[in-house]
Amino acid sequence: MPAIGNIQVVHVVLPTRREHKWTGLTEPIGGYILVRMTGDDGVVGWGEAPALKDWGGDYGRYFGESPGTTRVVIETCLAPAVLGCEVGNFAELHQRMDAVLKGYPYAKAAIDLAGYDLAGRTLGVPVHALLGGRVRDRIAVTHSIGLLPTDEAVAECRQVVDEGVRTLKIKVGVDPVRDVEIVRRVRDAVGAGIDICVDANQGYATPRDAVRIIRAMEAFGLKYAEQPVEGIERMAEVTRAIATPVMADESAWTPHDVLEIVERRAADIVSIYTTKPGGLYCAMEVAAVARAARMPCNVNGSVETGIGNLANIHLAAAAIPVSLSCVVPVSTPAEAQKGIAGIYYRDDLLKSPFRFEDGAVVVPDGPGMGIEVDESKVEKYLGRRPG
Repeated sequence: MPAIGNIQVVHVVLPTRREHKWTGLTEPIGGYILVRMTGDDGVVGWGEAPALKDWGGDYGRYFGESPGTTRVVIETCLAPAVLGCEVGNFAELHQRMDAVLKGYPYAKAAIDLAGYDLAGRTLGVPVHALLGGRVRDRIAVTHSIGLLPTDEAVAECRQVVDEGVRTLKIKVGVDPVRDVEIVRRVRDAVGAGIDICVDANQGYATPRDAVRIIRAMEAFGLKYAEQPVEGIERMAEVTRAIATPVMADESAWTPHDVLEIVERRAADIVSIYTTKPGGLYCAMEVAAVARAARMPCNVNGSVETGIGNLANIHLAAAAIPVSLSCVVPVSTPAEAQKGIAGIYYRDDLLKSPFRFEDGAVVVPDGPGMGIEVDESKVEKYLGRRPG
């Protein structure tokens, strides 16, 4: 196998279709870091770090990464450490990264994803084959509704359901009255056959508050309630007190986090990311712990561009416990956009769109991540070099 010969870091800013916010988010989505990794034989792979400075775990256990910090970390620490590593040797790739830098999983994930894309293209196989094989060929899409005005949220929910979406996630956690009312309005609008989930992003101040508000929402039917409070032990209080399953997100970054969640019976479901654990290699370890505990999962993310989102799709295809609909964009270049289901950006960085059929993304079978990156789009959306 060839070796990693060159790594370039690029900052891009995609235009959003509409504002997408959640509790605690203080900056717009879409300004992310890309990694272009080239083997010494000239083959290229791409990775992404959807870095957000205010996205972290419980009680400061993990730290936000901005595009600026991610770029510095990759260029000064990670890239020099992995140059010369054999393409496809992911164990060595991660050992090299961990040896030179503790933490910074999003920066490491960008290297990891580019490494998987490069290895798949070098070998002529899809990334899901490198993860152990594909157990599903379609990934059901959950469409996420941010902290929008209620009338706008209800109208969007109606439209995406008409376009095939069967699971909706509503961001809550700011105003309890608004939270209950928007769930009621959305349920009235879409009917009984659509799954509705809520995500507070740790927004409820106490377990008692979370229990009271979620119980009020339960009258309208909830698939699950995601991360209602901060802290594994406080989330366990909520899980014990409500009928709705609880999903861990901010509390679940690493395999050790998931092990603690299982031991404390703190949640019923785990949301797996490619980025929080530090890449696909580590995300499959998270999935292995969840599978051993017989805990269902979905794949979630930070509203990646198509480059990072392809990794989400391959993870969801290969990770056995990912049995739930996934909160993944339907990455689509501007010229191919027709609806809004799963669409968060007005354009994307891929040469062709995801195949979206009957509310699900069809897993691509091409080499590497399966869809070519449009480097002219990368050039078009170059952001200012972060300070």
